Amino acid sequence: MILITGHVILTPEHRERMIALGAEHSARSRAEPGCLAHNCHIDNEDPARLVFVEEWESIDSVRTHFAVPASGAFVAEMRALSPQPPVIRIYTAEDVTAKLMG
Repeated sequence: MILITGHVILTPEHRERMIALGAEHSARSRAEPGCLAHNCHIDNEDPARLVFVEEWESIDSVRTHFAVPASGAFVAEMRALSPQPPVIRIYTAEDVTAKLMG
């Protein structure tokens, strides 16, 4: 599994637009092949931070997701609205729940 985390800093004047963009992007992404989860959240400790958590079946499904024109447009618009560039981290992950929880 591929785990992606990311965040973008919200600006007061664009806050509602940015939150709506994040929700739309997550909903659209969940419909893509290989997407196991894709959600955005307001950071409880920093309400000016919109956080993304994604789970994908494979690196190929992530590559396909990044190639979708709407994904590129989303990143470009977020970059234009935020005072800082979006941050993204991509990890390979193994679900070890059963090993730890029995």
